[in-house]
Amino acid sequence: LHFNTTMNDWHTCPASGDIRASNPCSEYMFLDDTACNLASANLITFYDTSAKLFDVAGYEHLCRLWTVVLEISVMMAQFPSKAIAELSYEFRTLGLGFANIGGLLMTMGLSYDSKEGRALCGALSAIMTGTSYATSAEMAKELGPFPGYKKNAAHMLRVIRNHRRAAHGESRGYEGIAVNPVPLDYASVPQTEIVERAKHAWDQALELGEVNGFRNAQTTVVAPTGTIGLVMDCDTTGIEPDFALVKFKKLAGGGYWKIINRAVPEALRALGYRESDIAEIEAYAVGHGSLS
Repeated sequence: LHFNTTMNDWHTCPASGDIRASNPCSEYMFLDDTACNLASANLITFYDTSAKLFDVAGYEHLCRLWTVVLEISVMMAQFPSKAIAELSYEFRTLGLGFANIGGLLMTMGLSYDSKEGRALCGALSAIMTGTSYATSAEMAKELGPFPGYKKNAAHMLRVIRNHRRAAHGESRGYEGIAVNPVPLDYASVPQTEIVERAKHAWDQALELGEVNGFRNAQTTVVAPTGTIGLVMDCDTTGIEPDFALVKFKKLAGGGYWKIINRAVPEALRALGYRESDIAEIEAYAVGHGSLS
């Protein structure tokens, strides 16, 4: 459910017009006749099940690298109309995001609808977006900010300051918004380093942005990742939970292959189940199509 007031409270370029709607999949909200290219990270690939730690440094590296890749893609993309091409060049919006948060939470033994799950998702989102904006500001130092930045600079920096406040867990002091966001819940994030890096990312985004401006008017989205989620072999798409523990995959040569969500055995291990019990549960789920 989208609220148009909230969309525009967090709009980085209101001097260029209002946000009136999203794209059909609802991840991208910006000015009419603009577009962004998508790239999503499979979050489960950064989790070490043996050490039970999330590789924050590797995740930050991906966010920096793919911000650069997507910036390059703006000039390489083919757009469906002249207007969309011109405005996309003017604002240089990017679509960096992630997939498989549901699989990650299951693997860690965390409930999708839990304060720990929400806090971890918020912190990983903060790292991705803060790191991406900081990288955009670094590119602006070398290449200049996006053409539409000058008249929107005050608005964009206000939005960046508000994001930074939320990443620092602040509940007040927000500028120019009708409804305060839910700040990052430090106490519920299962890995302290993730919180510290989230705060650092937004410190850098604001510090560098105040000096250099930003190369991109918007850097991140969370797309449904339906097709690319399949290509990346994700158990869950986008920001969603799993829709089934047992799935049927259609094979290229014909027929189907019934498989269990790969996060289930790891989730059971994280919850302390014995290997023999895990094997029995897995066999039952595959044979009956559910755990009920």
